[in-house]
Amino acid sequence: MGKRWIGIDLGGTSMKLGLVDSHGNTVLEMEKPTLAQEGVDGVIGRMVSHARELAKEAGLRWADVAGVGVGLPGFLDVKAGVVKQLTNLGWHEEVPIRRLLEEAWQIPVKIDNDANVAALGEAWCGAGAGVDDVVCITLGTGVGGGLILDGQLLHGRYGFAGEVGHMTIDPEGHPCNCGMRGCLETFSSATGMVRMANEAIAAGRSKVLADVEKVGTKEIFAAAAAGDAVALEVKKRAIDALAQAMSALSVVLNPARFIIGGGVSYAGEALIQPLREAYAKRTQPNARQGVDVVLAQLGNRAGYIGAAGLLARERK
Repeated sequence: MGKRWIGIDLGGTSMKLGLVDSHGNTVLEMEKPTLAQEGVDGVIGRMVSHARELAKEAGLRWADVAGVGVGLPGFLDVKAGVVKQLTNLGWHEEVPIRRLLEEAWQIPVKIDNDANVAALGEAWCGAGAGVDDVVCITLGTGVGGGLILDGQLLHGRYGFAGEVGHMTIDPEGHPCNCGMRGCLETFSSATGMVRMANEAIAAGRSKVLADVEKVGTKEIFAAAAAGDAVALEVKKRAIDALAQAMSALSVVLNPARFIIGGGVSYAGEALIQPLREAYAKRTQPNARQGVDVVLAQLGNRAGYIGAAGLLARERK
């Protein structure tokens, strides 16, 4: 039996754990509630026990696990292994999480941002497999990103690289949670698309969406397919903003592939085909030459696979 690694994708409501082999294949997975209300010690204690439980259910001794990678939804000092802030979990003070986990498990631990590990998962054995230069963009409640250049995850000086959701699209646009205005997130996230749709509904501009009990991106894409003018407008604004950001990333980073994931990406071809067209129209020919724009493949597994890959990819 080859080496095995555990990846943990820690979210505000649940943690996903996966036991992964050296090729990124899932051996066993589980999902458990985060129970953030239990505080830092409670959440870390649950991570420790659930990881051991996962190994045991797979028929492994803990000594058979080569290491654990953890994806975390917040601000981190990756090199130091320290959480600066996890707002979704109510962690507002620094937590030396790598040291605490290594002391509990007695094996190597690495941490990274949740969007980064999802990107790493896709780049390792998902939609980016075999490609060294990849930009992964996740369209969900917000807009996350991860940059893989020359096969390596890019962090930048303070770990902020890849925060594509906070690229400015319109300096006079809608306020963003980050404190700026008109960020990509305000246009192309599920939250941004729903906000734009609800504003139009409140103004009496969409009879189709007004009859929907609860508007989400699924309903927006369905209404657009049915020809609703407001839904078509919202969809176009979201796609154009994303294409604008991708165009800027192309001339700066020159990736070979853009991978689009997250809940909004479940729209499939209804999203990706017009996005390819908008990207081609907005991007300098040399910068877009040979660039693929594709949908993510790993779904909810990307986070824990990429987290495990923080160690597995360098320790084969």
